[in-house]
Amino acid sequence: MVPDISTGSRTYGLLAYLYGPGRRDEHTDPHIVAAWEPGLAPDPGRDPAATLKQLTDRLDLPVRALPAGRRPQRHLWHCPVRTAPGDRLLNDAEWGEVARRIVHATGIAEAGDDQACRWIAVRHAPDHIHIVATLKRQDGRSPRRHQDAVRAQAECRRIEADFGIQRLNSGDRTAAQRPTSAERSKAERAGRAEPPRETLREAVRQSLAGAATEDEFFARLTAAGLRVEKRLAPSGDTLGYKVALPGDRNRAGEPVWFSGSKLAPDLSLPKIRQRLEAGALDAEEGPRPRPAAARRDAVTPAVRAVAVLDQDDEDTAVAHLVGTGELLDALAQTAPATTRRELSQAARAFERATRTHERAARADHRALRTAARGVLRAGDALGRGEDGGTTAMVLSTLVLVTLAAARWHSAHGHAQQAAAARQAAQHLRTAYQGAAAPPLRAMRHHAQRLSDPVRRQHTTTVTAALPEYADRLRQETGWDALIATLDQAQAAGHDPGALLKTVVEQRELDTADNVNDVLIWRIRHTANLPTAPKPAMAPGPARTRALKPTEVPAHTIPTPSGQRRPRR
Repeated sequence: MVPDISTGSRTYGLLAYLYGPGRRDEHTDPHIVAAWEPGLAPDPGRDPAATLKQLTDRLDLPVRALPAGRRPQRHLWHCPVRTAPGDRLLNDAEWGEVARRIVHATGIAEAGDDQACRWIAVRHAPDHIHIVATLKRQDGRSPRRHQDAVRAQAECRRIEADFGIQRLNSGDRTAAQRPTSAERSKAERAGRAEPPRETLREAVRQSLAGAATEDEFFARLTAAGLRVEKRLAPSGDTLGYKVALPGDRNRAGEPVWFSGSKLAPDLSLPKIRQRLEAGALDAEEGPRPRPAAARRDAVTPAVRAVAVLDQDDEDTAVAHLVGTGELLDALAQTAPATTRRELSQAARAFERATRTHERAARADHRALRTAARGVLRAGDALGRGEDGGTTAMVLSTLVLVTLAAARWHSAHGHAQQAAAARQAAQHLRTAYQGAAAPPLRAMRHHAQRLSDPVRRQHTTTVTAALPEYADRLRQETGWDALIATLDQAQAAGHDPGALLKTVVEQRELDTADNVNDVLIWRIRHTANLPTAPKPAMAPGPARTRALKPTEVPAHTIPTPSGQRRPRR
């Protein structure tokens, strides 16, 4: 059950919307289910003689009774309350109880107070109501509604338990401010996919990912096409900043500005400076890396993040959450078209998992920020060949990072952050499946060309190295790709059994969705194997085993001069 409190100044306008057809004729049978005093609130939805003007006048009476100088400019309190998808439908009596409990909990109208604010609850859809109140009590005083949003959320959790409906996660006041209903309506009228607040939040977050300096951060904001305005001290020092979308203007034709702190708690300039200082990067630019190399370089710090999040060092864990968020933002900006949408959704979801009350100002997360910087400097990946393979490699690791983040948050009682991390993991799984399909297919083609003795040899190696996982590995998809990976590692001079033991020691495998996939990418990263072997030609004669150099026929061994030794 989700309450969403806002304030306004136009009672008649809001009531006209609530009793109107809606933007897409979605409003049906609008009517009052509860009010400050039964029988005193005219209901235009059920009483043909009642009008919106009469209802407006009754609600606003305590405000209009005050001298003009004492009337609040924003005198209207509005709180839609919605049940979660899948919940049973509440009847009018139940919705009336919900409304009474919320106005009591928020201080708008406590039970038994006959001088409280006037309010009504209108239902015009099966799954939600709108509570409307005027912010002057009938004795002329203002209601005590300090932290009303927090108290409304807490009361909704109690209502969910009492009504036996889906219990949502409790907040901890670290979430970014959601767009208001007015912002959503304006975005819809303008044909925007989302309110500017959300677009700006993502753009600011992406501009910060891997930034080495404050100047670079502001330069990226400008390069992203945002309007940027700094708040300067008399000395010329920057005290803060605000951003706006081009074309987003208010009724007076002025840009609609959002300060960093209004976008998210961790995007204020002081918080940004803390992050830049804790994860200080070298602003000097070396050669521009290739996309595949930058993604491969990101795997090691991501693996380290999994280990950190499985420990109990809060400062270091929170720092690695922040760094992981930056890496996801960098990958989302440079991902190929096939995975960009899911990666963007993963980065958006995970940003909630990066914010807690724990501080990590002094914890070092430079490795992850350096990886994010490298990915951004390398630019867009093509999504095929080695680029696609290394994208799959880093995404496979990041799935484990986000799952480790969910476990860490759950252990610390951060319900919303844990849910956000699990949501990010799901988006990453989908992105991984798209990126991994071509390289895994090439590996399977390689495995199909191996003879039965060679396959049995590698199967025996897996069974000896991982006896507890052997049966599961053979039953999972990806078994052929693992056999191909072990064969290529052996051809490159590695001991497959020792390599398996090494990658397993990096972390337990029980939480992996597909153990074969995890092993494949760990082996290829550890052994520095190509992530996207060339697709095999049509299957030819099966290779029985790799010949040792001493067994190569004499006529094929090059002489030091480069000529071939004649056959004896």
